[in-house]
Amino acid sequence: MVLKRRVIAAITTVMSLIAVFFCATTVNAARADMVDVSNNNGAMTVSNFQDMYNNYGVKAMVTKISEGTSFEDSTAAGNIAAAKSAGMYVNGYHYARYNSVNGAIAEADYAAKLAKEDGLPAGAVLATDVESSEQSSTTEAQNDADNQAFMNEVAKYGYRSTIYTMGSWVGSVMSVDSGWIASYPYDPTGQEWYTSNHGWQWSSTYTFSGSYGNFDVSELYDNFFTSYESPTGSTTTDDNSATTNSGSDSSAGSSTSNLSVINVNNVSGSYVPLVALQSDGSMTTITNRALGNNTSWQTDQTKEINGETYYRVATNEWVNAKYLSNNNSSDSSQTDAATNMNVIKVNNNSGSYVQIVALQSDGTMKNVTNRALGNNTSWQTDQTKDIDGITYYRVATNEWVAASYVVG
Repeated sequence: MVLKRRVIAAITTVMSLIAVFFCATTVNAARADMVDVSNNNGAMTVSNFQDMYNNYGVKAMVTKISEGTSFEDSTAAGNIAAAKSAGMYVNGYHYARYNSVNGAIAEADYAAKLAKEDGLPAGAVLATDVESSEQSSTTEAQNDADNQAFMNEVAKYGYRSTIYTMGSWVGSVMSVDSGWIASYPYDPTGQEWYTSNHGWQWSSTYTFSGSYGNFDVSELYDNFFTSYESPTGSTTTDDNSATTNSGSDSSAGSSTSNLSVINVNNVSGSYVPLVALQSDGSMTTITNRALGNNTSWQTDQTKEINGETYYRVATNEWVNAKYLSNNNSSDSSQTDAATNMNVIKVNNNSGSYVQIVALQSDGTMKNVTNRALGNNTSWQTDQTKDIDGITYYRVATNEWVAASYVVG
């Protein structure tokens, strides 16, 4: 019996080792759903991203856009164009140096303007990368206010945002409801961390056979980085983010530039088709991307081609004027409002900041106590409202500034 028990124990041990060995080989490492690139990786090419997309399952790319209010990543525009051509969703991030609300707003303006110049499409993510010494020496409440100010500000440019930071900072240096969290385990095999967030960056040393050097990679838990969605929640239908459309905005056809907001709807179909301008001046239908019905979009340019008017809603993505609908919509509250996207400059000669107010359900205005505008700063506004003889300009969702502070 003793010998039998020893034999059984030996067999059990061997089988356990075999089971451990074979089971371990079936446990996958964390997925590389998204790759993070910047000037540290050099100029990326279409073939680099195509290899990641085809052979590693990378669905999205996020590229550094800027840092502080003076650094512009020179590789961002090329990374965005190359990744889109390879079939990836494209996103951006800004390395934060702010430690005040006004600083966060200034950096958001800087980042969003550069993102537009670099071709980051409307509805993409422009994350704030919060991990610098400026935030480590700031209170949690201040960091939370600053981060929210940044995210609110980039929304004015048509971008969504989230917080990227290290796991050890969450809940101590700042609050993060659902962000993009970095933490690198020694062995990521079978691991899934921070699953209540949009994504987990689990390595900074990942390598791809088709690219040189090390890369940051993330596993994604939702479609936050793999969709183009307006900050207010209206979505586009997008089977694939690739926009390999040829053509140039400088080709035949007269055009005018003016930032405004349009509403689109196709009464004869389930979506609004997009077209791309070709080098010969013609328009061709984009087959892998469209706009959702009854959605709103920023447009910065119109173009007349063969008697048809087109509105530009992204880099070389246009919508025919025949799909525009209800573009003079008004606020549902009891006072009249006019809609028209403009830029205003504000200043308070009697104070260090410009007070903003929020419209209440009874039609009155109430001061916003945790946010203000910096003196001599410029803001996009899409609506004016007259209440009790005072004109207000809307600069964010239910955030208004009195006309007495507008100086230009």
